[in-house]
Amino acid sequence: MMTSVCMSGGGMALMGLFGLLVLAFIALGVAALIKYLFSSPRL
Repeated sequence: MMTSVCMSGGGMALMGLFGLLVLAFIALGVAALIKYLFSSPRL
């Protein structure tokens, strides 16, 4: 399935969108972790 998607013309756009989604999820996780660490009284 992935090979057929990569072979198509819109493969690069799809991979770019997937990369942006992964980056957004990572950024959300890091922000939540930082907020949790700073809000925690026991540092």
